[in-house]
Amino acid sequence: MDSRNRQILTCTCEGTAHVDADALSRAGCGRIEETAHQLCRAQLDRFRAALAQGAPITLGCVQEQPLFEEVAEDFAAEHGSAPEIAFVNLRETAGWTRDAKASGPKLAALVAAAAEEGSGVEIVSLESAGVALVLGADDVAIEAATQLSENLDVTVLLAPGAQATPPRRTAFPILQGRIRRAIGHLGVFELTVDSYAAPSPSSRTRFVFDDPRDGAVSRCDLVVDLTGGTPLFPADDLRPGYFRADPRDPAAVARLIARAGQMVGTFDKPRYIDFSAELCAHSRNQKTGCTRCLDLCPTGAISPAGDVVAIDPAICAGCGQCAAACPTGAASYALPNVESLGRRIRAAIRAFRAAGAKAAPVILLHDDEHGGALIDASARFGKGLPAHVIPILVNEATQVGPELVAGALAWGAGGVRVLVRGRPHHPVDGLERTIALMETILAGTGFSPDALGIVSTDDPDALEAALAGPAPAARASVSSFLAPDDKRGFLTSAMIELNRNAPAPTTAIPLAAGAPFGAAQVNLEACTLCHACVGACPTGALSDNPDIPMLRFTESACVQCGLCEATCPEDAITLAPQLDFAAWEEPKRVVKQEEPFCCVSCGKAFGTRSSIERVQQRLSGHWMFSGPAGEKRRQVLMMCEDCRTETVVNEGFDPHDDTTRKVRTADDYRDA
Repeated sequence: MDSRNRQILTCTCEGTAHVDADALSRAGCGRIEETAHQLCRAQLDRFRAALAQGAPITLGCVQEQPLFEEVAEDFAAEHGSAPEIAFVNLRETAGWTRDAKASGPKLAALVAAAAEEGSGVEIVSLESAGVALVLGADDVAIEAATQLSENLDVTVLLAPGAQATPPRRTAFPILQGRIRRAIGHLGVFELTVDSYAAPSPSSRTRFVFDDPRDGAVSRCDLVVDLTGGTPLFPADDLRPGYFRADPRDPAAVARLIARAGQMVGTFDKPRYIDFSAELCAHSRNQKTGCTRCLDLCPTGAISPAGDVVAIDPAICAGCGQCAAACPTGAASYALPNVESLGRRIRAAIRAFRAAGAKAAPVILLHDDEHGGALIDASARFGKGLPAHVIPILVNEATQVGPELVAGALAWGAGGVRVLVRGRPHHPVDGLERTIALMETILAGTGFSPDALGIVSTDDPDALEAALAGPAPAARASVSSFLAPDDKRGFLTSAMIELNRNAPAPTTAIPLAAGAPFGAAQVNLEACTLCHACVGACPTGALSDNPDIPMLRFTESACVQCGLCEATCPEDAITLAPQLDFAAWEEPKRVVKQEEPFCCVSCGKAFGTRSSIERVQQRLSGHWMFSGPAGEKRRQVLMMCEDCRTETVVNEGFDPHDDTTRKVRTADDYRDA
């Protein structure tokens, strides 16, 4: 993006934050306006003047972002439009840190990253009419339902054996039941209930229920779970419309009632994952291949759907682990997309170097709710981030895939850190697998063991300790490649550039099973060139040649889905996870090639000579292929499909006519 016309507005926040305007100028971030002292109050007219210029603006303040947005809206209402504005936090990430005076290159990096355009995101709307099912085992559920009934249409379902006192008036249904199965989300829950029963109206001190039955179905918009038992859903706190609290904790129950009572109307959420079914390598011909996303999804939002998987955007909580693990790019993160995030990282590293930094930066990938809060706390009450640590905001830390790590290091980062919660809301297995994969690749290309790591903490002091230490030395060789739009293209390009600019470039690295790179090793003796594997391969890594019997392999396209291995009728294929850069340079390597067999009638090539000869040999002793008539049949087997059909029709071959030996049945013996 051309940033020369972009206006850069910075502020010392009443002299408390250091701003190095010279570093911004050296990095070519745009038109560097005079640094303000109090841009949000006394010097707000400077912002209005920048709006009047009409050029895009980067504003180095997020604390007063609502105020600046309000001013921009007023300007647009008066003048018809306002320029695009990018906000970036320069105060807590650099200006208020202990290393503020040495953080000029980092300021440039942050401003450059903020100027990169983000990607749009689609919205998913969930509708709730306020029909709520309250689950419980005692009077807590009834009391909660009483309070919720002021705003919601409530039904209570008590567990069998519940010790609950009947209310004086029946303001809402109170039933008995045990949940056997629960599916759905806000607005469309469906629960299968066993031991379902209505209460006797004569229930006195405790509920007495009629004879129970199994298999009742309840449909509702909300589920309020006060049973204190096992959650109905995986990652239950991430399921829209499912509210759960310990009935023994009055404060937790009160918070639940306050939240659930507001759940009437239309609720919007982002569609976190863009899914391209044509790229999915889950299954072909009822053979299962890739299951990476299914194995990792913490909420159960992903399910098999024939040859592909289906991702329910209403249930998806946006952890991004499916997208990070998807080897083909069928599942890709949308908030922002990986190409947009790659551009931000690239811009930040290039600006850091251009501003005069002598060392290499460390990229800190973090979310806002957790990571942003820790960074702010560190700047306000501690040392803040070191001058060489560039924070890059992501929606979820677990969305980070190997392409971002490889790309950052190829572009010249000295290290990458991913900041996650000390007590995550969901498992981070996908991120841990990404780190393990990249650690193997980095070790194989000569990078330092501390080039990559996860920082797992909820403590700003622990964050400071994890990031302490000298800045990594800058490498002489760095890449400037642009991230392709597609995830797989980004991944392969990043790996090639990482190796090319690594401390010790290599030709091949063995990887663990499950890696997104590797070979399909073929047993040439067992392979018959039937090309079943070619038909099953979802990426085109295995291909044929329409002119001659041939099997070809493009290793850079292989995602190790295992469909070829599962499909091969001869069990001739074995997966070999590896990163073979030499093999990647061969676009299509010939795995096996045989002499074609030509039709004895028309001369057209079909099949392989070895296959036809093998068939002839196996049938040579069979009665149908013996004698003069058998010789004609052998000739038919050496014809192409068209000539074979024509000959069979014209010659009238019938293996079951009266003059041809046939298999005897019981009727033959009775007739005799």
